[in-house]
Amino acid sequence: MESAVRIIILSLIFLASKINCQEAILHISNGSTDREYCIVHNHSWTPLSQTLDAALQYPLVNMTSTLLCNSSGVSPDVVKGKALVVMRGDCDFSQKAVVAQSLGATTLLIASKQLLITPSANDSDYAKVHIPLALMRYRDFIEAHKEFGEEMQVKLYAPPHSKIDASIAVMLLIAIVTVALGGYWSGACERDRLSCGAAGGGGGESKADSGELFLYSPLKVVFFVALMCGMLVLMYFFYSVLVYVIIVIFCLASASALFSCLDAVMEKIGCAAGRFSVRNYNFSVRSLILAAVCISIAVVWGVYRNEDRWIWILQDLLGIAFCLNFMKTISLSNFKICVILLSLLLVYDVFFVFITPFLTKNGVSIMVQVALGPDASGEKTQGNMVEVPAEPQAPSEKLPVVMRVPRFSAWAQNLCGMQFSILGYGDIIVPGLLVAYCSRFDVWINSSKKIYFISCCIAYLLGMIVTFAVMLLSGMGQPALLYLVPFTLITSAIVAGCRGEMRQFWKGTTYEVLDSSREPLLPGVLPSNPKTSPLHPSCHFIVLLTAVRYLFLPASFGCPFF
Repeated sequence: MESAVRIIILSLIFLASKINCQEAILHISNGSTDREYCIVHNHSWTPLSQTLDAALQYPLVNMTSTLLCNSSGVSPDVVKGKALVVMRGDCDFSQKAVVAQSLGATTLLIASKQLLITPSANDSDYAKVHIPLALMRYRDFIEAHKEFGEEMQVKLYAPPHSKIDASIAVMLLIAIVTVALGGYWSGACERDRLSCGAAGGGGGESKADSGELFLYSPLKVVFFVALMCGMLVLMYFFYSVLVYVIIVIFCLASASALFSCLDAVMEKIGCAAGRFSVRNYNFSVRSLILAAVCISIAVVWGVYRNEDRWIWILQDLLGIAFCLNFMKTISLSNFKICVILLSLLLVYDVFFVFITPFLTKNGVSIMVQVALGPDASGEKTQGNMVEVPAEPQAPSEKLPVVMRVPRFSAWAQNLCGMQFSILGYGDIIVPGLLVAYCSRFDVWINSSKKIYFISCCIAYLLGMIVTFAVMLLSGMGQPALLYLVPFTLITSAIVAGCRGEMRQFWKGTTYEVLDSSREPLLPGVLPSNPKTSPLHPSCHFIVLLTAVRYLFLPASFGCPFF
């Protein structure tokens, strides 16, 4: 009984989340083949059927040689009971529809070489139009005419758009899996470092900690955040130049990160390195193959980065590798540093999302402007009004710092322009640094149940769910750190307090102690000397890239109901 009630409640929520959009689908067929094209209509004026099966089919009459502002020269016998396609211009949409209606037409399509907008009319004209009216791209009609000729049968329908899209679940899965894997990897490296240090009597440098970068000074954390503020402002004013610098840095950093991740997997499964020497230089066959694969993936992404239909898969792959390698490479030395860093980024996130709109001329936040780009093209929505480009436009460069997943249920919207759910890398990395610290702390206290790591992962999952829920209820993108930071910090502090380990959890280990002769804060934890730890080449790219605040973009979803 309870299960049935839950199913009914979930079904009602899902149905209630469906909304009618102004984008619709034009289905054209000739009996053997069919194609679908983007059209824009006004749902409150001339509503369409919601499914293809329910839509009525009509023959299409090509009248693109006329504007149909009057009925002169048009025989009613030619158009009666059929759909018409005419050119846009010279008179209002409502006037064209009234003329087509008087001639006996059942549907009016207006081919446009200009920006497609939601059809509208004066209040007195709304009641005069009783046939479906929609705008389509002129180039789409020419393409359909070449393929189908004059024997075209058309259906118009507008499938409802659901706020609760499967892409949200995919994005949630990507985020929690990346955070959990990154935290686990950091803990495993810490365990290996301690094991190697104990076996070697505390001297030397282990493989596990080579290339790690530790943040141990509150002053450096404050400087780091201030640097990100400056970089974000620079991106706002010099976007057109700096965006290409960031794209190059991302290709280098993500290729290096992907290599580190794949190499670690190969090492874990025991894949042979296949080493050989050439003129006293040692090479690894495995490393050479992995390097070639990773560089190829980064190059392919760089070349086809503006191809929305499929390149998001490579961007997400490179993004996941980047986040994983970042959480493994950058280590926060204690909970105090975690609190300072996450709190500053929370304030920073809220300021640049909610406060800066009052300071900019166009009323758009600096964060959103940098995230979307000043010349971002594609479909734009304002309330119930929709704008769709009629002609192909030059791609607008966007910062490659988000996970992107297409909205699977937005069929009509994707025909007009791909719609994506996006999540900034920073919404994974910033809480992920705390998760990684919790994982390392479990290693320091020999916690077999990994209580800190698991608790922080659960808190992150709940924070993401709350973020998505608020986004769906408010209909606008949210700065995810506003919810993730309190969830993860408070949960970690409660766990430490309940276990009576707050003092150790707050002070952490002794990464900040440069004199190795001093005693560690936690028994059995060997001090690490950052002065003797060389920085892995990929860290240089990571530090430079993360200095830009756009890594910490708010969780926002490119969908028409914003």
